[in-house]
Amino acid sequence: MSKIVATFDEKIGIPQGVDIEAVLNALTTAIMVIDGSGHIIHINNAGEQFFNGSAAYLEKRRLQDLLPGDSPLFALLDQARDSGNAVSEYGAILETPRIGRNLVNIQALPLAETPDRVVLVLNKRSIADKIDRQLTHRDAARSVTAVAAMLAHEVKNPMSGIRGAAQLLEENASPEDRQLTQLIRDEVDRICALVDRMDIFNDAVPLQREAINIHQILDRVKRLAENGFGSHLRFIENYDPSLPPVFGNRDQLTQVFLNLVKNAAEAAPVIGGEIILCTAFRHGIRFAMPTGNNLVHLPLEVSIQDNGSGISEDIQPHLFEPFVSSKPKGNGLGLALAAKIIGDHAGVIEFESRPKRTIFRVMLPIDSSAKEGS
Repeated sequence: MSKIVATFDEKIGIPQGVDIEAVLNALTTAIMVIDGSGHIIHINNAGEQFFNGSAAYLEKRRLQDLLPGDSPLFALLDQARDSGNAVSEYGAILETPRIGRNLVNIQALPLAETPDRVVLVLNKRSIADKIDRQLTHRDAARSVTAVAAMLAHEVKNPMSGIRGAAQLLEENASPEDRQLTQLIRDEVDRICALVDRMDIFNDAVPLQREAINIHQILDRVKRLAENGFGSHLRFIENYDPSLPPVFGNRDQLTQVFLNLVKNAAEAAPVIGGEIILCTAFRHGIRFAMPTGNNLVHLPLEVSIQDNGSGISEDIQPHLFEPFVSSKPKGNGLGLALAAKIIGDHAGVIEFESRPKRTIFRVMLPIDSSAKEGS
């Protein structure tokens, strides 16, 4: 155990003299070390609370004695040992009579010096938590789809009647009045064009997809930003050039990332503002779907970070809902549209925000013809 603690101490840079075990016990996240035979050789206080037992009882016991054999946790441990990489699963359910039913995010991190040993991190979440990212974003997409259908039926039809009436009035109108009837027709056309733009929310519209290099999309978005709304900002690129292609719609993904970068540009300070564009391949990232037992692999991650003042805590739980905006003149459809598009691509969009650091992360599946980890 002393070697493991020393390894932790070296990796995270805690000054000498600080009790690393006391630090681990102060965390509210369950952390334990599992050896090659599945025995718990160390567990912190939060882990004791999670498994409803003392360290003296839990240490030296096998995880198989605490959890059912078909638990996703065991496959994650094996994957971490075999690959030598950290792997994660979000929204996994661990359930036993002893601990009850828990929704957790799991991380398994192999120890480099002792590869048969894995650090297991369990971050407990609430089953009833309405801010569950999957459900929230899917609800937002369904809401916007309903709005699109309502607009098409309730707005476009009467607009056609108004335009027709303006045309009839124009036939016998004076030159001065014709300017007014022309204004009516122009405004009707503008409103109908706006409603037509909502068609992208319609689930009936088929999604045309192909294998796409995500960096080509980000480069285009960056050029648009640098030559327009983000000309005053510093852009930093942190790309993984080895990423496999994503299976998606080029125009729609461009719209998502252009919207996210534009939001970041508006949030960043005028002086000293910067936006960080990052791509990465996350080995083992999996999400549990709200319905069914399917796990979706989402290894391709794109993140957009700004150094603005952050998003108000009041609206964070509702940020992806339609007509919710943190901008005084925002219409609240941009992020709802992003959630809809990413959901259609079987992906996930998330964010975290605090002053000077707001990050939006988009996780997408790779093209099925590409092998994960290649």
